[in-house]
Amino acid sequence: MFDFRQLRYFIAVAEELSFTRAAQRLHLSQPPLSQQIQALEQDLGIRLLERDKRNVALTAPGQLFLEQARRILALADETRTRVTEAAAGFSGHLKLAYTVSVSFHPAMPQTLLLLGQNAPNIRVWLSEMYTEPQFAALRAGQIDVGFVRDEPSHEDDVRALRLDVIDREPLMLALPSGHRLADRESLELGEVEGEPFVIQPRELAATLYDRLVLLAAKSGFHPVVKQQAQQINGLIALVAAGIGMALVPASMKAVRLAGVSYVPLADPDAYLLLAVASRLENPSPVVHQFLETASEAKTVLGL
Repeated sequence: MFDFRQLRYFIAVAEELSFTRAAQRLHLSQPPLSQQIQALEQDLGIRLLERDKRNVALTAPGQLFLEQARRILALADETRTRVTEAAAGFSGHLKLAYTVSVSFHPAMPQTLLLLGQNAPNIRVWLSEMYTEPQFAALRAGQIDVGFVRDEPSHEDDVRALRLDVIDREPLMLALPSGHRLADRESLELGEVEGEPFVIQPRELAATLYDRLVLLAAKSGFHPVVKQQAQQINGLIALVAAGIGMALVPASMKAVRLAGVSYVPLADPDAYLLLAVASRLENPSPVVHQFLETASEAKTVLGL
């Protein structure tokens, strides 16, 4: 069976229509070139070139073989490029999950933007998923990486997963604009003791729920919950309606809804983690490329 070397030799002769010029182009002597062309024709059982002491011409089968040889080498070069890119993490597929609140943080769009620039041949499949289910999905191989809002709490998750911290995002109170504290530069959570909160159900968003309970406990009270919303952006609508206040990450200020004011909390524990979670033993070059890009995005954003 012919090989790539023979194809390259044949293409050179067919394009130059001269063994002498083809040998010069290929940087080899003429006899080995002639031997390889003869071996190629013998293998095919077809005469590809008409030649005498002065002239070389393609036969009709030779013209067809020239076209196919070019295609074969082009496909081989493309395959080499794709395989090399895949091995380096510049092409392939990536299943990425994220919590809804992360979509408002600049780290996620910045990471995806840089990934598109650095490795445009990576196909990213996005899915919304709360933090705890992400840990289970990572271990099961259902997703490759995830933007999460908390550290894993189960020992199996701790042992199996890697966490790259991107940000410890400040938490704020979203208040109805008419609230007595809406114009403050910052406030203590104890200043709103006894007033109604709107929250996400703990079974969906345990991280933010538990953070609210922790901060309230530090101030000596338990939050009064008046209403719940499935998604964090739904809380903002409830705040605008005057139903209650909500504890939200600072990036939610991007939701500019009339009737809502955002006030920072003066408490060192008033933050929400943002990290990229992945399987600790994941040899995927694409995952490695994504983690490097997320780190680059963190630097670009000054986090």
